[in-house]
Amino acid sequence: MKAFALAAMAVVLFVLHQDFWNWKNTTLIFGYIPVGLFYHGCYSALCAVMMVFFVKYAWPHELEEASEKHGN
Repeated sequence: MKAFALAAMAVVLFVLHQDFWNWKNTTLIFGYIPVGLFYHGCYSALCAVMMVFFVKYAWPHELEEASEKHGN
């Protein structure tokens, strides 16, 4: 179930990366940040959170243990 949730999260973020709905939006956030730039800043933060989940739940711990055994 964890693998499905992580894969679904990656697919959702892939779809969100295609932000065609902001292409013609000229709104400024806080009066000076273009909405596209603000969106991608928030998107990057969300990707970082996703990577935390990937490392916590999908990292192959067997590789870490094998590496520690061999002194690498």
